[in-house]
Parts: sequence; structure tokens; C-alpha cells
Amino acid sequence: MIPYGRQDISESDIAAVEAVLRSDFLTQGPAIPRFEKAMAEYCGVAHAVAVNSATSALHIACRALGLGAGGRLWTSPNTFVASANCARYCGAEVDFVDIDPETLNMSVAALQTKLEQAEREGTLPDIVVPVHFAGQPCDMAAIAELAKRYDFAVIEDASHAVGAQYRQERTGACTYSEITVFSFHPVKIMTTGEGGLLFTRRADLHEQLGLLRSHGITRDTAKMTGPSQGDWYYEQLDLGYNYRITDMQAALGFSQMSRLDEFLARRRDRVARYDEVFRDWPISLQKQPDWAQSAHHLYPIRIDPQRCGKNRAEVFAALRATGIGVNVHYIPVHTQPYYRALGFAAGDFPEAERYYAEAISLPMFSAMTEAQQDFVIESLAEALEVSTHA
Repeated sequence: MIPYGRQDISESDIAAVEAVLRSDFLTQGPAIPRFEKAMAEYCGVAHAVAVNSATSALHIACRALGLGAGGRLWTSPNTFVASANCARYCGAEVDFVDIDPETLNMSVAALQTKLEQAEREGTLPDIVVPVHFAGQPCDMAAIAELAKRYDFAVIEDASHAVGAQYRQERTGACTYSEITVFSFHPVKIMTTGEGGLLFTRRADLHEQLGLLRSHGITRDTAKMTGPSQGDWYYEQLDLGYNYRITDMQAALGFSQMSRLDEFLARRRDRVARYDEVFRDWPISLQKQPDWAQSAHHLYPIRIDPQRCGKNRAEVFAALRATGIGVNVHYIPVHTQPYYRALGFAAGDFPEAERYYAEAISLPMFSAMTEAQQDFVIESLAEALEVSTHA
């Protein structure tokens, strides 16, 4: 089986984790701030907070920005459910903004139209979460301009976009957002096993995120409500969570960072190879605007039955039958039973639904060999009944 994505673990990664296992700290030790500092420096931002998943990161990002009951969060329907669920964890309402059919990211035009209507109705969002789908950054400058005009906060869901760039800045710089979130799940660009990271330029948000990560507890006497009773003493200042990452995970992440640029370069090479072969095929590819550089977490294609003579399900089944672990990203969030029960319905966001009906994610991972990629190309050609010399 050739998976759609997988981790790339080296002997150096294993040694880094082993070193922590032989140390005094398995959690809440020095590997975590070392990893946070290195990632912040890489992305050119002041603050980073490592947590146990990107889902946890999105949750405490919303909490740190004050989202609660009666609040509103908007995101893309073309994403994993966590991008919307974070609002529900806070008791807030969720709505969606349809995607651009070419970039597959949140449509800025659709966002502006929806904001204009919401302003008239008194239902403007408190937070908007653009999702950098497949590793391709959204048009953040345009979204930030709307944020300024309509007074909402921006959380970049960059779970797919570790190492991506927007206008010559690395994703995570938070030039156009209050908070950016990364994921380090094994299928992502780099991994900590499970894990996530939040970036921010704001010291106040950094402090609040750190508090929420670990039960809302502090041992900092300067933040306590009264004098300390001794070295054992701590105070709970907020209702936080146990979202801590371990030193083992942080050590793996720090080790993986040494090869992050290599991972990105390999993905770019494989994307270029796919793009060249598929240039005249009856499939559609995600548009890559010249103002951004994707991290290429996914390689999505669209199977249009009118052009291909086959539908998505047929092509998907044919590829799976050959041992290629293709996948589909994503089932539009608003069509999930939980969100249908909140009042959403099929037809609400037609571009996301149209994309979903045609979408297949081909294998894309840094350790994929040319022979594996050749097999994917040849199998897709057979499924589509097109010729190739790959």
C-alpha cells in the first residue's frame, strides 16, 4: 500500500526521543521551550506555545480571544471538523464561508459578501478561521483588511501549512492574524506523533495560551492573587485544560526541524512531477497563486465526470484496488450530522460541495520514491483511460 501521507522518521529522530527517555524529564521539561523557541525563530514570530494537538490549539486560541456563549466563529466548510468544533467547545455559534473553486481556500469575495449581509443583520463574527487547505495559504492580506473593517479576530488554521510562505513570509509569522495554528500529526509536513503549536505576536495572548494549556494554573508569584504559601504553592487563575505536549514529542519535533526544508523541497519536486504529467489530462488541480508558496501537505485532484468519463467513486475504487491509499479531503463540515442538526443543509455552500463530489487526494509525502510516484501515475492513467509515458 502506498499511503496518501506518512511520517519520515530518521535514526537521529529516534536518538532524540531516546535521549529524553533517559533524562530526568519526560514532560514539562527543557525540550518543550527549546522546540517552541526554534519554531518561533523559524517562522519569524515572537511567541510559540506547544500543545498536544492542533485541535487543542484551536480550542485555546478561541478561549484566549474571548470566544464564548453568544459568540460567532466563521470558517471554511472544506476542512477537518476541528476548525469548526473549536467554537462549539466554547459554546459559540459556527457558520461557514464558501471556497474559491480554484484555490479551494476560503473565498475572499464570498467572505466580503457574507460580512456585508451580517453587518446589516447584526450577526458579524467575532473570529474568522481561514484554513490553508493542502498547504496553500489563503489570501491573508485581503482577509486582514476585512478583519480591520468589520472588527473580527483572525486565527489561521495552518495545520497543513508548516513551512509555507505568503508574500515572502513564513506561515506562522502572524502578520495578518492574532494566532496561527500548526499540526504535527504523522501525515503532516513534520511530526511530533500527535501535537500542535500556536504562534502569536502578542505577549498577552502568549501568557493566556500558556495558562490555558495547563489547567489555568500558575506558580508565578507575580501573577498570584495573594502571597505564596511556599515553594509547593500554585493557584488556578482560569478554567484551563491538560493540553500539554510531552518532552518526547517536543524532542522529536526539534529533531524533525533539522530536515524541514528538505521535506519541503522533496514535496515541491514531487508536485512539479505530478503537475508536468497531468498538464493535459482531463482532471483539475488546485491553483497555486504566485504570491504564496504551498507546503504541499496534500495533492488534491478533481475528477469531473463530464471530462473524465468516470466519476470520483469509480476512480477512487480503481486506485484503492491497486494498493494506492488515496483519500478524500474533505467532506464539507456543514453536511456532517452534528452540523445538520444545527440547521445546515446540503446546498448551503455549493462550491465546497461540488469540490467534495470530485475530490481525490493522491499520495504526497516527502519519502515517496519516483518508483512509487510512477506507479500512482500509471494507475491513475489506467483508471482514467489516458496514455502516459511516466
